[in-house]
Amino acid sequence: MIFLYAAIIGYLLGSIPFGLLISRLGGQGDIRNIGSGNIGTTNVLRTGRKDLAALTLLFDGGKAAAAFFVAKYFFNFEAGLLAAGFALLGHCFPIWLKFKGGKGVATFLGALLAAKWPIGLIAIGLWLATAFLFKMSSLAALTAAGLTPLIAMFMGYHKVAIMAALLALIIYIRHKDNIGRILKGEEPKIGQGK
Repeated sequence: MIFLYAAIIGYLLGSIPFGLLISRLGGQGDIRNIGSGNIGTTNVLRTGRKDLAALTLLFDGGKAAAAFFVAKYFFNFEAGLLAAGFALLGHCFPIWLKFKGGKGVATFLGALLAAKWPIGLIAIGLWLATAFLFKMSSLAALTAAGLTPLIAMFMGYHKVAIMAALLALIIYIRHKDNIGRILKGEEPKIGQGK
C-alpha cells in the first residue's frame, strides 16, 4: 500500500501542467497552439518569454522533487524514488490533458536533484554542456538521460541508477520524433521555431 500511495502522490503532482498554466497567466494563451504543441520548458521558450520558460523549468522540476520528499517523509527512500518516477509519468501523460503532456526532462532533473543531488548536478552539467556545444535541447536531454544512469551506477547509487534508467527510457520514447529529426539533420536549434 505504501508504494501505491507513493505512486498516486507522484502522479497527481506530476500531472499539474505548469507550462500551460504559467503561459496562460503570462498572457501567452494556450502553449499547445505554438511550436511543438508541448507543455514543457522548450516550447514555452518559443513564446520569447524567457521568464515564463524559467518558471516552467523550476516548477516542472520542483513537482518531482516535491513528490520525492513527501513520499520519503511519510514512507521511505524507495517510496520517494517511486513517487518521483510517477511524477515524470504524470508530467508526460497528465489525466487532465487527455494524457498529452511534456517530454519529462525538467521533471527528470528535479527527481535526480531530490533523490541524490550530486547525480542531479551531473545530469544538469551534461545537459548544459551538450546544449552549449550542439545548440539542441532535445540532444542535450537525450545525452543527459542516457549517461546519467551509468554515472549513478558507477558512483554506487544503484537505486537512483535504476530509477534514472527507467525514466530515461520514457524520455527516449517521448523524444522519438526528435531522434528522427536529429538523424536527418532537421532538428531545430535552441531559440529557433519548430
